[in-house]
Amino acid sequence: MGYDTIVYETSEDRVATITLNRPEVLNAFDRRMCEEVRDAWQRVKEDTAVRAAVLRAAGERAFCAGLDTSKPFGQPDDVWNHLDPGEFLSPKWQQVWKPVVCAVHGMCTAGAFYFVNEADVVICSEDATFFDSHVTYGLVCALEPIGLMRKVGLGEALRIALSGNDERVGATTALRIGLVTEVVPRDALWARAHEIASGIARKPGAATEGTVRAIWESLDRPYRAAMQQGLIYTRLGNPIGAGELAQEEGERPEPRLR
Repeated sequence: MGYDTIVYETSEDRVATITLNRPEVLNAFDRRMCEEVRDAWQRVKEDTAVRAAVLRAAGERAFCAGLDTSKPFGQPDDVWNHLDPGEFLSPKWQQVWKPVVCAVHGMCTAGAFYFVNEADVVICSEDATFFDSHVTYGLVCALEPIGLMRKVGLGEALRIALSGNDERVGATTALRIGLVTEVVPRDALWARAHEIASGIARKPGAATEGTVRAIWESLDRPYRAAMQQGLIYTRLGNPIGAGELAQEEGERPEPRLR
């Protein structure tokens, strides 16, 4: 299937790569891009040959500038039926539990945090800058910082949300506050993101998907309930993951009693 606003590729090392491809508008997303990204996440989810994904962006200036405000998104007349673009863009909304590595370069602002907030590993290049422009233009900054707060904490999320265009978080600060886990030169960004994803993809899929799902779902549960849910996932996933590993090593798994 071909796309107009993204590029979707898979490689033999079980990694799918989604490239945002509207560099002429700083990779801002419109309704078409949202629908295409949603379709790509479903392909990642359903393709048994894929065990991890890389999300990156074309062009030199920006990873993503958020919503394309030059055109209407296409919401229905009934306000109660309006859709949040994040439901299209976010892998966790699509119940994709395969690990996602996000590679950020240049500007990352406003709705771009939909991608960053729900990636499992985020790295950036030395030229990356993160900011949220909503309040500068008189708009409530609500959805993006709710997700961001889970990564960087209340104080840093509030500072980004309230500063608008006045303050930009550079790569060094992003690393310090935990927004990203690694900073690399711009020309090494895509290769490093793929290297991380490929390393993850070498592990049994049942183990990595179960890990992603257990950790993310724990955020919506009290501590004890999250621990109990996690225990269920280990009992479900461990035998499958161990079987996958044994099969790939050319061994036949032996049933074990506990």
